Amino acid sequence: MHWRILLALFSFVGVATAVEPRKPNVIVVVADDLGYADLGFQGCKDIPTPHLDALAKCGVVCSSGYVSHPFCSPTRAGLLAGRYQQRFGHENNPKWLPNDKEVGLPLDQVLLPEVMKNAGYVTGAVGKWHLGAHPVYHPNRRGFDDYFGLLGGGHQYFDHNQFKTDPAKANETPVEVGEYLTDALGREAAAFVTVHSKVPFFLYLAFNAPHTPLQAPDKYLDRVKDIKDEKLRKYAAMVCGMDDAVGKLTAKLAELKLTENTLVFFFSDNGGPVGVTNCRNTPLRGAKGQLYEGGVRVPFVVSWPGTLNPGKFDEPVTSLDVFPTAVAAAGGEAPKGVTLDGVNLIPHLKGEAKTTLADRPLFWRTGGGESFAVRKGALKLVRVGKTPDALYDLSVDIGEKTDLAGTNAGTLAALQKELDAWNKTLVEPKWEALNAPRKK
Repeated sequence: MHWRILLALFSFVGVATAVEPRKPNVIVVVADDLGYADLGFQGCKDIPTPHLDALAKCGVVCSSGYVSHPFCSPTRAGLLAGRYQQRFGHENNPKWLPNDKEVGLPLDQVLLPEVMKNAGYVTGAVGKWHLGAHPVYHPNRRGFDDYFGLLGGGHQYFDHNQFKTDPAKANETPVEVGEYLTDALGREAAAFVTVHSKVPFFLYLAFNAPHTPLQAPDKYLDRVKDIKDEKLRKYAAMVCGMDDAVGKLTAKLAELKLTENTLVFFFSDNGGPVGVTNCRNTPLRGAKGQLYEGGVRVPFVVSWPGTLNPGKFDEPVTSLDVFPTAVAAAGGEAPKGVTLDGVNLIPHLKGEAKTTLADRPLFWRTGGGESFAVRKGALKLVRVGKTPDALYDLSVDIGEKTDLAGTNAGTLAALQKELDAWNKTLVEPKWEALNAPRKK
């Protein structure tokens, strides 16, 4: 018997009395280091992604979709806390320090799975965690009833237990994974849905694909055999594997007749690392780690076929919007005394909102203040190190090629004022970047 079925029998008996009409299920799917232009619905021609394309076709494609940070762990922290991660010091990737209680998503933050549990949901996480290695940060202790995956930031796709200190785990028990890791994550996500199909569930499916190391089985490499560049071909095969895993999940939803009552988000945790995997962020400037569009603008889909009409949404949205949107859909309550930084997207995506998101400012900061960016309307200010602030009009210059700072002093000053005011609400990073020694 599958371990998830056993878990359900012993852990969730009390939840199985859900009443009709049942609340919508919520699924958040996060890719890792995905290139902006590397999916069919984003215009890609050489990497087949039929399942993600189908999700986009029946959902809303957000053409100005962003994440709150240009690399991994901070984005995930902000997503699960519903707040700019710089508000609580999670601004750098945490080192693998299983004996350090201070390095991880701070325990005083109320996370989305905790709120969903309070709203009557079974909660599950599958895949990459990367939010702290000490046991106090384990997903099962942060609101997730059920977990399958790996806790660190990087993993082999075949020899999963090569890093003996971070084996694959089912909840807190180390397990052997006898298949390609991305396939296993798709299988476990579908199994979670199967086991909990009779009750409202919240699932966080966080792939480590297509993050390095570039590893893929022949069945996926064969699909992209016409790509001549070897590095790009391996990366493309990994994207195919992720697409298949998403397909397993969406097929299970359809089989169980849950599609129309399931709200699904899909996006990448940051922009693609162009020179590392040869992924493509076309037509954006920059890559993972940078605050140009190529580092923070990502493929972004919201699908809820029973509620949202398919289409395109051009106003800026952010991964910080997932928390309030999911809680509103669940009929839950936001944590008391906590100001969330996102909004409930559903009224906006349905065209029923009384306000617009077009002029909502979105902010970014990296390195404790080394670089900044703010977008408001179509205008974006980028501050890189000590170089003069640059200003771009994304409505006509999505590639951030023409700096308008010299001819728009008033607009530049207004954005600088908003950015500086936001920065004053933040705290210093709680730990240094991975390539820097920790402060004493």
